[in-house]
Amino acid sequence: MSTKILVVDDEADLELLIKQKFRRKIREGAYEFLFAGNGEEALACVAAHPDTDIILSDINMPVMDGLTLLSRLHDLNSVIKTVIVSAYGDMGNIRTAMNRGAFDFVCKPVDFGDLELTIEKTIGQVQQLHETLRAIQENNILKMYVDETVINFMARPGFADQLLASETIEATVVFIDICGFTALSEQLPAAALVQLLNTYFDQIVKEIIAQGGYVDKFMGDAVMAVFRGEYHLDRAIDAALSVRTMLHAVPDVVLKDTRYHPEVSIGINTGEMVSGNIGSSSLKRLDYTVIGDAVNMSQRLQSVAQASQIVVTEIIYEQVKESFQCRAIGELKLKNKAHPVMTYEVVA
Repeated sequence: MSTKILVVDDEADLELLIKQKFRRKIREGAYEFLFAGNGEEALACVAAHPDTDIILSDINMPVMDGLTLLSRLHDLNSVIKTVIVSAYGDMGNIRTAMNRGAFDFVCKPVDFGDLELTIEKTIGQVQQLHETLRAIQENNILKMYVDETVINFMARPGFADQLLASETIEATVVFIDICGFTALSEQLPAAALVQLLNTYFDQIVKEIIAQGGYVDKFMGDAVMAVFRGEYHLDRAIDAALSVRTMLHAVPDVVLKDTRYHPEVSIGINTGEMVSGNIGSSSLKRLDYTVIGDAVNMSQRLQSVAQASQIVVTEIIYEQVKESFQCRAIGELKLKNKAHPVMTYEVVA
């Protein structure tokens, strides 16, 4: 990548001298030079070329001097590094320049060997700054795809050295499926369908987070959430009840031939499960998730739940019957389960 350098100086012959001294770097595409005769022209040039990396600026210039340029530059572009190149090399000017954000100071007459070393050092700083900004941007994007609880877990010391490490935990898993949403795909354009789904997901996730849970993954029109820590089962059920109540209050979607009102079918199960990274360490493609029979049971319960039902097993019912109103559904045959499972629905 070429480094774009803006030279700001009112000496008429400096442009030719710069091009002669750095002709090899220019020819190789390492440096690209721009030129301005004073600070005001420099600001206009930076506005026109926001990818400028370095400024080499004199101090004493007409219209706008180099020190004034320094004070104005940060508001326009905080990434650019400025090196002052001036005959006014007294300590007062050096201190003023540094206090206004100059990266370095080169005295005239210019030693072009020293100037090249200064430019290379400045390029290194600019590259580090760009990498830092890119990392911040990538981290902000990552937060859109990965729950903050997971990011905090990944930030623990030694996590990178144990990519395939796992731990056995006690937790509650909730599967929430938006009923009848697949049928909408035949009546709504794809963009409108995604927008509507994201609206419902946003409201569902808020209820999950409010109860201290985190989203493990989105699966089509379903959400898998995990609750850990104290009273994780109670908090999971509270979240499920809040999601159901919230969606009851959502306005209908008016379609060409019918109306659609969102409802959810929910399965909840709790127990011992394995939490960790699942995937390929060779490809560096991992999914931080929970697995185990307790997780599978939660999904099976959701698959048999009707619209607006929150389904749990008899074992869960015995744990929560003093806190939540439940109603027996009966024994149900669940996929990959050898025997029917006694189930209940949480009413309130």
